[in-house]
Amino acid sequence: MKQTLWSIITGFGLLAAATLSGCSTTRSFDVIAESREFQWTGIAVSRSGRVFVNYPRWNQPFDLSVAELGAAGAPIKAYPDDAWNRWDPRLRIAPATRFVCVQAIHVDALDRLWILDPASPRFEGVVPGEAKLVQVDLATNQVVNVIRFDAAVAPKESYLNDIRVDTQRDIAYITDSGKGGIIVVDLKTGAARRTLDNHPSVLAEDIAITIDNEPLLGGDGKTPQVHSDGIALSADAETLYYQALTGRTLYRIPTSVLRDANATPQQVAAAVQRVATTVVTDGMEIDAAGNVYFTAIERNAIVARTPDGELKTIASGPALSWPDSFAWGNAAANTADTLYVTTAQIHRTTMFNGGKPMPTTPFVVARVRALAPRHNCCAK
Repeated sequence: MKQTLWSIITGFGLLAAATLSGCSTTRSFDVIAESREFQWTGIAVSRSGRVFVNYPRWNQPFDLSVAELGAAGAPIKAYPDDAWNRWDPRLRIAPATRFVCVQAIHVDALDRLWILDPASPRFEGVVPGEAKLVQVDLATNQVVNVIRFDAAVAPKESYLNDIRVDTQRDIAYITDSGKGGIIVVDLKTGAARRTLDNHPSVLAEDIAITIDNEPLLGGDGKTPQVHSDGIALSADAETLYYQALTGRTLYRIPTSVLRDANATPQQVAAAVQRVATTVVTDGMEIDAAGNVYFTAIERNAIVARTPDGELKTIASGPALSWPDSFAWGNAAANTADTLYVTTAQIHRTTMFNGGKPMPTTPFVVARVRALAPRHNCCAK
């Protein structure tokens, strides 16, 4: 199998120096891995410090969907195995046990790896019946559960984007950035349902986005309409935070309402709370102190909103080009206060650069010390 070109970097720090809203808590961040050819979006870190990344099927070149990063100088490893990474529609390979287009990965508080496959290559529509959530046992490196989403949960125009897990109740929350909505999944039964369909809080806003002094425009010359995207679950799992990528408004909702299968759409909508104006963001996280973190794509930065409403720049620099997804470190590896982040350089790819070649600057995995440690939401 062809191996993705990448490298591990150690001892390479870049000093962050930008400010936001007059308030800055900038600190150095370390670039720990680079991919010079293939674009990644999601990242997950296990309890023992294993690092996983995923590559969406958006652009060429494309090789793997999910991989584990090894030690310095070691090749990447297709994860959980080669077979799951070998879907090819030209070969008429059935996608039932294959990744079609993986967007996000997440390790929960019980050290379970979840792989979210919206199954919409190049955003051309969901391959029927193949949108799914895959659970991998990190002890055995085996797939132990596959939850498939039908067209009622993942219609053709959907793009399931990011996931957070309440391990005490075995409930997952997933954003849909293609159609707009929040998916609630019972991980024990596999039952899933859509909530907040067409609610303003999950829909793109009428804004312009500027990155590196250039407007972000699609092939139609308009700002792309990317709906509910970033997501974060509070320490007690009682509040879900979310935001559209094409937007600057942070929302939250009590998870008790989302979990209530008998709640009417009107009752769910009435429970939505507008929190604040923030930044254009692709990924979100939250720590034990209630600081909400954003990948600030217009600023090449990581920004945090404190519980008292301050926006603080945590790190910034050219290497953080379209910071995409977060993952927490862990206490076992003495990195419980460390945020890992991928860069996807989406604005520089063929979707938005007028058909020019893919970026020559590397996609990176970086890490930075957070304002407070991660929370251990709901571990049994």
